[in-house]
Amino acid sequence: MLWSTQGRVARMDQGGTMPFDRIDLKILDLLQHDATMPVARIADRVGLSQTPCWKRIQKHEEAGTIRGRVALLDPDAFGLGVTAFVSLETAEHSAAWRSAFLRAVDEIEAIRDVYRMAGSYDYLLRVVVPDMAAFDRFYEALTSAVTLRKVETVFALERLRDRTTLPLGTVE
Repeated sequence: MLWSTQGRVARMDQGGTMPFDRIDLKILDLLQHDATMPVARIADRVGLSQTPCWKRIQKHEEAGTIRGRVALLDPDAFGLGVTAFVSLETAEHSAAWRSAFLRAVDEIEAIRDVYRMAGSYDYLLRVVVPDMAAFDRFYEALTSAVTLRKVETVFALERLRDRTTLPLGTVE
């Protein structure tokens, strides 16, 4: 997808990036802190009228810069008090294994995040469950679905910081 931004042409393709001007960054920062903020308030805060502000927001949604707008829920309010970080070392690195793994992590609801890693482990999962019995069910489901060489789990004792925002002040 191509569009013009302040006289520059930006290209947004899979994995690509686009240049953001100061106003774009302000708009995106406001939205990542409060996606319910009315366009009129955003426009006022960044020094634009509503229509150009809304058009910028739409461009970012179309380009995938804005991936979605959600409500962030407190896990404790739902009895989801156990957060585990599960490091996995695969038994193999074939396309068939990867496909089975991706199917498994899509089907297991307790898995919230999946990262492919460099280093001692191949994957890192963030798992959220109500209790240890539920964690054991997660573990059985995962290890039944794919062959793993090593699984190591650490449990979070306390959530000290849980940020969903990106540090846009560091983007130049």
